[in-house]
Amino acid sequence: MNTPLSPSDLTVSGSLTDTGEPPVRLYAPEFAADPHRVYQALRSKYGSMAPVELAPGVPATLVLGYRTALQILNDPDRFPADPRMWQRDIPSDCPIRPMLEWRPVASRSTGLDFLRYRPPTTDSIQAVDLYAFHDTVEAIALPLIDGFCRDGSAELIRQYVFPLVFQVTNSLLGCSPEIGHNLAAAVASIVEGVGAAAEAGNKLLSATLAQLVTLKQEHPHDDITSMLLQHPAGLTAEEVAQHVAQIFGTGIEFLLNLIVNTLLLILTDERFGGSVVGGALSTRDALDELLFNDPPLANLLITYPRHPILIDQVWLPAHQPVVISMAACNTDPATRGGDLSGNRSHLAWGAGQHACPAQSLAYLIAQDAIDQLLDALPDVRLDPAAGAPTWRPGPFHRALTALPVVFPPTDPLAVGFER
Repeated sequence: MNTPLSPSDLTVSGSLTDTGEPPVRLYAPEFAADPHRVYQALRSKYGSMAPVELAPGVPATLVLGYRTALQILNDPDRFPADPRMWQRDIPSDCPIRPMLEWRPVASRSTGLDFLRYRPPTTDSIQAVDLYAFHDTVEAIALPLIDGFCRDGSAELIRQYVFPLVFQVTNSLLGCSPEIGHNLAAAVASIVEGVGAAAEAGNKLLSATLAQLVTLKQEHPHDDITSMLLQHPAGLTAEEVAQHVAQIFGTGIEFLLNLIVNTLLLILTDERFGGSVVGGALSTRDALDELLFNDPPLANLLITYPRHPILIDQVWLPAHQPVVISMAACNTDPATRGGDLSGNRSHLAWGAGQHACPAQSLAYLIAQDAIDQLLDALPDVRLDPAAGAPTWRPGPFHRALTALPVVFPPTDPLAVGFER
């Protein structure tokens, strides 16, 4: 039941805004260290939704129930994605404002704006030739692997996954290396939402995007940025820049963490470690296991109710973020089954009208990146001297700080490679 209510009624029993206890801080390192323990504790205490803080003094409701999440995501009239009413009271130096504030893109819009912004994104992404892109990923992956395969050890984020994702995303968007580096630095600052770095990242993002759009207006090519500029929707230069920012940010952060976290799964879980390399289970199975249990964007798909609403016997205040925890919802005991092999009912790609349009492309890139590495270094394993994995803090992502590995040294694969 979704029932509008007047703001004066929000003090009634069942409101998450008046629990009498401090909300869980999703930005704290303690949360990043063991989020699933936190989800379990919140679910035991509050049920399908719980009060949290996204940044100091920024309250939100975290959705922990799978069915509740689907109800919200499939009701954009009552749960719109437009944050403009919320951000009126959020200071410009708030560390998460750059991540959540309104931009002229489909994921932050509703109604007619959504209908205008969604087609350019989906059409430009779906125009990518997936068959040909296999060769692009391979051409980027092999020289990176050859750069460290003789060493017997590597830090895979710095030496392989980040540069691969960076070059792949630049190729899709038509970015020069310089523009791509600035975009990557800006997006990392925004996603992590730490102090003044987020605001500075937002300024760098705007300046760099304007540079890219100007370049593509003057020299269009066969890339997503050029296709956005040429789309029949008639996007302005600023609108194109914001669409590119969203695609770039997702491409870097989501793909990076999807690949890295799946590699960690393969290297630490006996069900996958031998099976993926040996062929009993596919890399796609490992990816879907990861998307269920540790999705790269763990808490997002944010909506802002227009009115106070009653859902699951809890009143949600108007214009306050309702954050879908894909990680918690995917592991909801009320809906979670047993064997997940071949099961792709997780929420890591979203649901409803805002579902991710780049699923096939992301699967292709991640699977190819992992397969190229495991084919070249089948005996790779975690570096036993490195200690337990650690995680970057932040309310939205699930991101390792490093992935050190060891393996038997091997000769380079790429023809003509010189070190």
